[in-house]
Amino acid sequence: MINWWRRHRNWLTPALLLAPGLLLFLVVIIWSSIETFWISFFDWDGMGPKSWIGLANYRELLDDPQFYVSLKNNFIWLLMFLLAPPAGLAIAFLVNQKIAGMRLMKSLFFMPLVLATVTVGVIFTWFYDPTFGLLAILFRAFGAEAPALLSDENLVTFAVVGAALWPQVAFCMVLFLAGLNNLDEELIGAGRVDGARGLAMLWHVVLPQLTQVAFIAVAITIVGALRSFDAISVMTAGGPFGSSTTLAYQMYEQSLFSYRFGYGAAIATILFLIMAVFIAWYLRGLLRAEKGA
Repeated sequence: MINWWRRHRNWLTPALLLAPGLLLFLVVIIWSSIETFWISFFDWDGMGPKSWIGLANYRELLDDPQFYVSLKNNFIWLLMFLLAPPAGLAIAFLVNQKIAGMRLMKSLFFMPLVLATVTVGVIFTWFYDPTFGLLAILFRAFGAEAPALLSDENLVTFAVVGAALWPQVAFCMVLFLAGLNNLDEELIGAGRVDGARGLAMLWHVVLPQLTQVAFIAVAITIVGALRSFDAISVMTAGGPFGSSTTLAYQMYEQSLFSYRFGYGAAIATILFLIMAVFIAWYLRGLLRAEKGA
């Protein structure tokens, strides 16, 4: 037994170390996803017996106006959230400078990342309040009346996304700071010898070394935008009149409040497919760019 272990320890050791995490991933993620897809073919209240209805949940979903509102809001989240990686990169370049007081600036930019999403939602709810919030104070300073952003059907989604962007930009900043601290100094030195300065240095030497970090930042940002839930739950509860609801929140609402777990599972399946398509599209573009380079 000891001899067998010694012969195979090169692969047995990492396999045993990875086994608990892999088992957890298979049970919590993979099995749950399969179970959710299966439940979407049933009419089920979450407690009683399941009733097979085939594709009826999906047909109802296509005729549900709220589904299209949620889908539109998800795309708004996605488009606005994609501002987080470039904003995080810009702030990372700023706070990475060796200037007096920059450590304090770095801490201030990092602060939103340690706050729970619920806390951020409560802070911005106060900020947006049209009677006593900071936004109202700013508008009064210019002799204007602050809009009730969280009560306006046309503006509420943008207001909630603006709140959620605050910690997301901080997260991207931390990722890019880690990447900047691991830049190859020899490549930078070679670029300087070749006369690269300013934007040329940034575009041809620095950014290519941040490709992997940028991939992680964009991928996590896309997933975060499509599964948006916490900020909506705290700030608007999907209102007013369902105008700020996303697919994730609609799934939660249909499953837990309407006791329609089959319909909620159908929404979850659609959301998973949308997420998979975006990630696959992004991976394909990234691989093409690497091959071209």
